[in-house]
Amino acid sequence: MSRKSVPTPVGGSSLLVIFAVLTLTVFALLGLATVRADVRMADENRKAIGQYYEADQKAENILSKIRQGKVPSEVQEKKHVYAYSVPVSRTQVLSVVVKVDGDAYQIFQWKEINSKEWNPDKFIKVWTPD
Repeated sequence: MSRKSVPTPVGGSSLLVIFAVLTLTVFALLGLATVRADVRMADENRKAIGQYYEADQKAENILSKIRQGKVPSEVQEKKHVYAYSVPVSRTQVLSVVVKVDGDAYQIFQWKEINSKEWNPDKFIKVWTPD
């Protein structure tokens, strides 16, 4: 009597291993894409914060000059109320309105505002029926 050897059943387990490897690869790529997007966003945030604090320092210097009695030419003055703006970026400025009376001063406005108007898209072509 001859015995026939039965091959070991590896088809199902091989498919399962291949599926697991592909799934883990896809998740790894998605994780990598997320990390890259987070790094890009953090860099943009760091840049925006740096620009704001540079503008804030310039605005503080202008306020210091005003308090010393040396009003810069770009500052508008009306009844001891001074208004000026310092560019932060291409689309934003730091707007400052301050009242100076001797050694005392009162800040009415110190905020970042948009310098350009936002124009939304009126129409987005999403789908064209055949």
